[in-house]
Amino acid sequence: MTPSGRAWLLLGLIGYAILPWHLADLAPLANRYPAGEAGSGLGRALFGGAWWLLPIAAGLAVATVPVVARLDRDKAAAWLVAGGGFGLALLVVQGFVIGHNGWTTAWLAAWFGAPGPRQGGLGFGAALTALALLMLLCQGLADRGWCRGDAFVVSAIGLVVALIGLFVFFPVLRILVSAFQDNAGQFSFSEFAAKVLDRSIWGLDCLTSSLRCGVAWNTLFLAVLVGVGTTALGLAFALIATRTGFRYKGALRVLTVLPIITPPFVIGLALILLFGRSGALSALLYEWFDIPRSRWIYGLPGVLIAQLLAFTPIAFLVLIGVVQGISPSLEEASQTLRASRWTTFRTVSLPLMRPGLANAFLLGFVESMADFGNPLVLGGNFEVLSTKIFFAVVGAAHDQGRAAVLSLVLLGFTLAAFWVQYAWLGKRVYTTVTGKGDSGLLLPLPRRVAWLCYATAIPWAVFTFVVYAVILVGGFVRSMGRDYTPTLEHFLTGFRIEAGRHGLFLSGSAWDSFIATLKVAAMAAPLTAVIGLLTAYLMSRQSFAGRRAFEFGTMLSFAIPGTVVGVSYILAFNVPPVEITGTAFILVMCFVFRNMPVAVRSGIATLSQIDKSLDEASLTLGARSFATVRRVILPLLRPAVVASLVYSFVRAMTAVSAVIFLVSAEYNMATTYIVGRVEAGEFGLAIAYSCVLIVVMLIAILMIQLLVGERRLGRRTAPAPVGNVAVQAAG
Repeated sequence: MTPSGRAWLLLGLIGYAILPWHLADLAPLANRYPAGEAGSGLGRALFGGAWWLLPIAAGLAVATVPVVARLDRDKAAAWLVAGGGFGLALLVVQGFVIGHNGWTTAWLAAWFGAPGPRQGGLGFGAALTALALLMLLCQGLADRGWCRGDAFVVSAIGLVVALIGLFVFFPVLRILVSAFQDNAGQFSFSEFAAKVLDRSIWGLDCLTSSLRCGVAWNTLFLAVLVGVGTTALGLAFALIATRTGFRYKGALRVLTVLPIITPPFVIGLALILLFGRSGALSALLYEWFDIPRSRWIYGLPGVLIAQLLAFTPIAFLVLIGVVQGISPSLEEASQTLRASRWTTFRTVSLPLMRPGLANAFLLGFVESMADFGNPLVLGGNFEVLSTKIFFAVVGAAHDQGRAAVLSLVLLGFTLAAFWVQYAWLGKRVYTTVTGKGDSGLLLPLPRRVAWLCYATAIPWAVFTFVVYAVILVGGFVRSMGRDYTPTLEHFLTGFRIEAGRHGLFLSGSAWDSFIATLKVAAMAAPLTAVIGLLTAYLMSRQSFAGRRAFEFGTMLSFAIPGTVVGVSYILAFNVPPVEITGTAFILVMCFVFRNMPVAVRSGIATLSQIDKSLDEASLTLGARSFATVRRVILPLLRPAVVASLVYSFVRAMTAVSAVIFLVSAEYNMATTYIVGRVEAGEFGLAIAYSCVLIVVMLIAILMIQLLVGERRLGRRTAPAPVGNVAVQAAG
């Protein structure tokens, strides 16, 4: 057995024989160890009557055989597979069939008698034992030749599959099963068919009458518009940032990223304060040009503008790494063959951006479908699937089955978009970063492309600035739209610091939620980046059975609205075997697997440009896969690392729909606090809190970029342009 295998076996024994097996209050540990609730698995099995935990020891014992006996590689691998697989299967089965009240299924109660044995949720000891058994199983499979005998790759696949299965498929399956159940909990396919074919979902009355179309078509039409719009805007910003000498690139990049660090409903609120019937711009247009006030912002136009503001940064973060990765030598070769800059851009540069464009569109499409905050604030009579699901879950006519059916429709659209993206990319090769030196100069944009980018990006940046000016002003006046008297009252209410007998203390009402949010976001961001980029590496660099299904599984929680994800987490993790409701851990896991698809798609887009010969050269020189990833691939993935860290951190700080069901008194998130203030009519305090979040997240983004650094490809840079920067960059 390898040293890593021995280490995992030791950790498994520690988890089973020493650490507490169940989640329990550890304060009176001495009174209940080792047989009580806080006892170890072995102690509970031998002295606490938990006989069902004893067979797990057999799995660890079988895995120990290669340590005490001299076996060849194949036989030792067989013992590891048997021990790890058997022990892990027993641990999972006993966790699911025995709960707080005994047997969890009626047929077990009928066979063995009710109520049966009882146990709480699995704890630290069970988690460590399960992880060790999984790694021993993967070690054995690698020794048997899986993935060319690479233990790191097999272990990574096993770990990611297990995590996605537990925190994505399991909770989603719990709620989607209800799509096939009637109100009594019995399976009914006829009721499912009636719900899924309902006219309110698929109706096309808007084509032949004044009635509205079904909510599915509204959602699909909006998602396509948002996918195209965010991709176009993100590409324009990325080209300006990388291929022009525009003087204000830094300010442009800040304005590009600003919307992603703002709670979605705050953008919607700012648009209402600008364009609503009593909005500032509506009032100016009425007074100056006699344009009547209207409610045009409520409906498709308002939701589209808000989603473009919110999701363009995602496309920008994905595309900037792809644009930077295009090899200048390819463009120089095109010019050597006397192609014009426009022809080179159209036939060389743009086709090499296809992976980034496809992934940016897919993310914008899926984000639009799953968005909840913007349609809730600005939707008006324009219904989309996410809001319909929300009101089906929390509305007066509580219908969990209808919410599950609508979620299945969303999944169908996402699967179709995933297939279209795969078909468009095909099997073409987009490699541009190789092991060869490349000191070419990046080709300036053709004049028409440069001016098109400026005409697209700069007005949008100005509009973004105006929206954020409204948000900023709203925090420093008494009442936006009514009383513009300057005041710091809103900031002091939320973030007051007072001096007491024992020093300074935080007396503002927002401090608890702010500190809890920072803790959760700081834990979730690095986990999201690590798991997401590791998943991207496995999908881009490894071939294994079920890879396409595995890739779609990573998009599953991203495609379903956050309200459904939140409810599914409550259903799945409020009872054994994984009982984590009300803890910080459930918030962290929700954020990790909700935001992981952005890290995955960004990593895939960047890895598609990196030649596999770099990996092969490292392996040929004797480096293991882990060393190759750390020393060769990871430095070239820095744009994707920044994108995943930034996105996961800020989304953990600003998410609403998924966590609104998961917060507790101890872990109340910033966004739920803001929603509460909005519902109470305290708009000034809500906007002031949002301003604080924006400043904090801007600082965090700068720190992430400084810590990660930029990817350096050994290329020359063009001399600074002289004179009219915009014209020369375009020329």
